[in-house]
Amino acid sequence: MFERCHMMEDQRGVAISSGDSSSLGIYERALLAFNLYRGDPVAIIDEALAVAPDFVMGEIFRTYMHAGLWERSGVAEVNAGLSRLEASASNANDRERDHIAALVYWASGDWQAMRVRLGRILIDHPRDLLALQFCHLTDFFHGDRDNLRDRVARALPAWSAEDEGYGLVLGMYSFGLEECGDYGRSEVAGRRALEYEADDCWARHAIAHVLEMAARQEEGVVFMEGSASHWAQEDNVFCYHNWWHTALFHLDQGKVERALELYDSAIRPGPDSVQVSLLDAAALLWRLHLRGEDVGARWDAVAEIYENSDEAGFYAFNDMHAMLSYVASGRENATAKLLRAVEQAAQGENTNAHMEREIGLPVVRAIAAFGRGDYQECAALIMPIRYRAHIFGGSHAQRDILHRTLIEAVLRSGDKALARALTHERLALKPDCSYSRALGARAVAL
Repeated sequence: MFERCHMMEDQRGVAISSGDSSSLGIYERALLAFNLYRGDPVAIIDEALAVAPDFVMGEIFRTYMHAGLWERSGVAEVNAGLSRLEASASNANDRERDHIAALVYWASGDWQAMRVRLGRILIDHPRDLLALQFCHLTDFFHGDRDNLRDRVARALPAWSAEDEGYGLVLGMYSFGLEECGDYGRSEVAGRRALEYEADDCWARHAIAHVLEMAARQEEGVVFMEGSASHWAQEDNVFCYHNWWHTALFHLDQGKVERALELYDSAIRPGPDSVQVSLLDAAALLWRLHLRGEDVGARWDAVAEIYENSDEAGFYAFNDMHAMLSYVASGRENATAKLLRAVEQAAQGENTNAHMEREIGLPVVRAIAAFGRGDYQECAALIMPIRYRAHIFGGSHAQRDILHRTLIEAVLRSGDKALARALTHERLALKPDCSYSRALGARAVAL
């Protein structure tokens, strides 16, 4: 029997209300797996819950892992976790009860209220690493660049270089700085983070974003492929996204075959139905589609999974990527069905309804218009929202797909003045990008 301990602290001095010394040690292993995106954090925390079924923080952690998928398929597990937490909430401390409240907001679809509650936890407990990382990801799913940076900045003074996990916090700060356009400081913070933890794939991904935004493609390939042993391990669930970044570096240099090779071997090596994995597949294939490249049956494989899922209308950013797959694979019925689902979702009152009304619905309509060759309509739908598209989540690099689609639509519509204006705009940001120069040349040639 393990000695019961109801006044414990984790490795960062954050109070834990229940469990025992063994379950707390397992919690730390699960948290590290989450921090590094290595292995199966849920399987690890289940070990702790087997040892101590009343371990409130263990159940909270487990429930967050399902919420973090940001898809409808996770709702049942979140609700089940909340049901179990309801029975033990009386034993929880105030911080843990705030975590439970945040998860209740997620389950109800009020994701903004969830972020507010998590933000308050971090004001009171800036060393709560689970809250910090999950809230950082939640800010990402909402495209909130300021909080991606500032939420971490508010917590950083409570950490020191001697603390276990300090490098992880720097890695998050690096990504926030990058999304705010502070590329120099972002790269410095990211490289410092890697000095503390070379396997921190989030910090490495932040630097990849810097290199992407600065059009340092050749350097990006060397940086990512030369360090693959640190982030592309077999059990790394984030590696597909870092391979996506690597493929983008190749593609914008015109290396289509290498990009497709990475797609088949690393980005989409199997029939994974997780939404965050599917959207990287769709995003890379659409970039190839805009270039007129034949990708064979790859589109059908992705579209089939989207069509057989029950995710339409749950999260606007995922809906955009599903629409890309339907349009590119010529699935008119699926296109029409998704449009109806998004239109219906936009009539709701939850956070996603706001995302759909503001951005998601015009975006899926624009992609559908592109698919039927109505390029003027596509451009007309994207132009008014392109600088507000962060509302439905993602990063600048991910949302660049809208700018690429807009320029391609304008080029195909024959609007010479607008094509030149948009390509001038892009070249001012990325003058050394061969893809941007190619678009500019096409605009001149109209």
